[in-house]
Amino acid sequence: MDVIELLPRLHLLRFPVGQAYLWRDEEELTLVDAGPPGAGRAILDAITARGHAPRSVRRIVLTHFHVDHAGGAGELAALTGAEVLAHRLETPYVTGQLPVPPPAFEEWELPIHAEASRLLPEDEPLPPREVTPVSGGDVLDFGGGARVIHVPGHTHGGIALFVPAEGVLFTGDTVAASPVDGSVMPGVFNLDRTRLLDSFHRLASVDAEVACFGHGEPVVGRASATLREAAHRHPTAD
Repeated sequence: MDVIELLPRLHLLRFPVGQAYLWRDEEELTLVDAGPPGAGRAILDAITARGHAPRSVRRIVLTHFHVDHAGGAGELAALTGAEVLAHRLETPYVTGQLPVPPPAFEEWELPIHAEASRLLPEDEPLPPREVTPVSGGDVLDFGGGARVIHVPGHTHGGIALFVPAEGVLFTGDTVAASPVDGSVMPGVFNLDRTRLLDSFHRLASVDAEVACFGHGEPVVGRASATLREAAHRHPTAD
């Protein structure tokens, strides 16, 4: 796992597949996504190496239920006592009460998915014992108030988070940066691409300075302009 500082209070945690983000409010930490199964210990080691106690991790906010984002949540919550939060439509998948629905793959996505699956750990995730449900419009207690934005399409209960005080937008997998040329694009492996594009355009309207994606390099500086340009290249079905 690589740890990269984006802002003084924001670090990117990069895994072989996917990434998470660590936000610091004084001595209180918030994790946005939690990496794949087995990532909990590596995340905790990175946190303690920076002088924080395990109990400083107050919450783990999951943008969606896919294993490369939620797989480490149960382990990390058990190690730190952190609260796990996800959209109310995602909670039965995060807790393992329901089987995860497969994406509606486009043909060109299949080899990409096969390669990503090869890189993921084979361990079964440890589900969190409890998940606090959230909904679009809720405001979470970090970063001076982080607004939950419901962004269905990648999954039905996917969320983004916007921290207005810092101009930081966490998009989950609704938005990605291409590993080939770094261009900003809609996320892949979606349940409903039409709804995904609608959500993509919603996030492009947010006045963000920094955009943190579930996959690919974040945009640090003038993120809203970059997102609007990408939205213009990827119109909605309407």
